[in-house]
Amino acid sequence: MPPLSRRQFSALGLAALAGPPAWAQVKDLNDAINKAGRQRMLSQRAAKAYLALALQTLPSQADKALTQSMALFDRQLVELKGFAPAPAIRDTYGQLERAWLDYKDRLVGQAASLAGAEGVLAQSETVLALAHQGTVQLEKTSGQPTGQLVNLAGRQRMLSQRLAKYALASGARINPAAAATEIDRNRAEFVAGLKTLAEAPQATPRIRDTLKLGEQQWLLFDTAIRSAGRGGSPAREALVHIMTTSENLLLVLDDVTGLYAALG
Repeated sequence: MPPLSRRQFSALGLAALAGPPAWAQVKDLNDAINKAGRQRMLSQRAAKAYLALALQTLPSQADKALTQSMALFDRQLVELKGFAPAPAIRDTYGQLERAWLDYKDRLVGQAASLAGAEGVLAQSETVLALAHQGTVQLEKTSGQPTGQLVNLAGRQRMLSQRLAKYALASGARINPAAAATEIDRNRAEFVAGLKTLAEAPQATPRIRDTLKLGEQQWLLFDTAIRSAGRGGSPAREALVHIMTTSENLLLVLDDVTGLYAALG
């Protein structure tokens, strides 16, 4: 999958992540882990989109990414609350719902701005932590190796958006030293995760082929991050590349997670 054009990025990437129809329900534990893990990703993708809007980087596409991420998070939150198989998991999703309401207010309560970005970044971490807690609880309920792999693949999906979030935050000069530390740490975790997924005995030929495509997209994305991180404030084109390559990588990782979830 070569880099997508801006038109393709809007028409293909964002539409593909719009999610299933509103009536879709959680099918089984693997599906629950997949959707729970997707909530982690959406917490980071929403912050990425907010920062892109504040920086006026692909604003039309960023607005669509933010709107669709919020709608999908809302829908999956209802599904996961309804599916929660234990009181502790239901409690986690109650906490997540409250944190999400605060986050949504920060995301769309007023126009995106660099002044509001620090609050968005902080609340994205709170929502991420609770979404991760729910994912781990569901994985433990599963107790199956495939559940662990669905969680890991879904975490790769989240890391793609988290890396983009911090790359844009660095571009906005929002605590750039801390952003650089997070980028280095998450980059190392992402590379290790790709290796684990590819070497898993449960990986089918189709999963391995899709992971190879993911590795190609990762190289393009990592190049964009490194380019934006050189010197002072990055050029607008570097920020555009971060947006487009992070969306391309996300599409592939969403496929990988779905393939692992389908193993049963």
